[in-house]
Amino acid sequence: MWVDEVTIELEAGRGGNGVSSFRREKFVPRGGPDGGSGGEGASIWLEARPEQNTLAGYRYRPHYRGERGRNGEGANRTGRSGEDLVLAVPLGTLVVDQETGELLGDLTEEGQRLLVARGGRGGRGNASFATATNRAPRRHETGGLGQERKLRLELRLLADVGLVGFPNAGKSTFVSRVSAARPKIADYPFTTIIPHLGVVDVSEEASFVIADVPGLIPGASEGAGLGDRFLRHLSRTAGLVYFIDVSEASEREPASDLEVLRHEIRAYGQGMDEKPAAVAANKIDALTDRGRLSRLEDAAREMGVSFFAVSSATGEGCREMVQKLHRVMVRDRVEKRS
Repeated sequence: MWVDEVTIELEAGRGGNGVSSFRREKFVPRGGPDGGSGGEGASIWLEARPEQNTLAGYRYRPHYRGERGRNGEGANRTGRSGEDLVLAVPLGTLVVDQETGELLGDLTEEGQRLLVARGGRGGRGNASFATATNRAPRRHETGGLGQERKLRLELRLLADVGLVGFPNAGKSTFVSRVSAARPKIADYPFTTIIPHLGVVDVSEEASFVIADVPGLIPGASEGAGLGDRFLRHLSRTAGLVYFIDVSEASEREPASDLEVLRHEIRAYGQGMDEKPAAVAANKIDALTDRGRLSRLEDAAREMGVSFFAVSSATGEGCREMVQKLHRVMVRDRVEKRS
């Protein structure tokens, strides 16, 4: 099961207690205090790992508790600290404090760690309180409580280009055509019910990641269909491609479809409508009324964006499209960063 949002509850380990103890050895007069301090409680970390691709495990086990530190002992022996607990999450995980709404971290790189619950401090033993004027202290401390936290984890895919379209527009077929990804493909609405990523090889030195999210329908930005849940996965992309079915089988006007998709992206907000965009007219192999294609091309021209006429089924125009997408959306962004 693919899960992209969960809530977890964490309790870091409590620190061990310090002890009061005095040396009582033969031939050692006035041995003095030798009570050791308690160990530190275990802290809890999140770590981004590439082998993780879902948060499903945390849905079924949402509670985690760190190991407690051991108590100190006589002879100035400090208790063992609890072993830190490291929880693996997918790359692209946002970590939000459920109580305050504060964004604690964004784990986007392999091996990146975030401390989310700090372990309790170990209590001091009476040996720590010895002074020149108080040589036999009987005071010691109990271990501190570990930090408790309730977190919301949100997975947002790390892709360069996102495909936006109605159900059955041919997005999944396109991804399978230009990459090694093999999303589920069938002739019924909402074949894609989870996002898919595909790595597109442009040349031996260049590649980029393309994302296929479940199809949008009117009202998706308000929760209709499946689109609203997955629109956030497009927030990290360099650009969007409006993928339009121009064949007569869709029974809709392609230019109208484009306007509906643009409206949903604008309504979702979060700067999505400001991303570089392109329009892809798909299923040209099944098109007989060329006016549908020309009207969509006119709409793309009015937007001032690139226009592609492709067929995911036959591969016509697909290679040229991904090469230009890499050039205008991905490569320029990489060059600006460097």
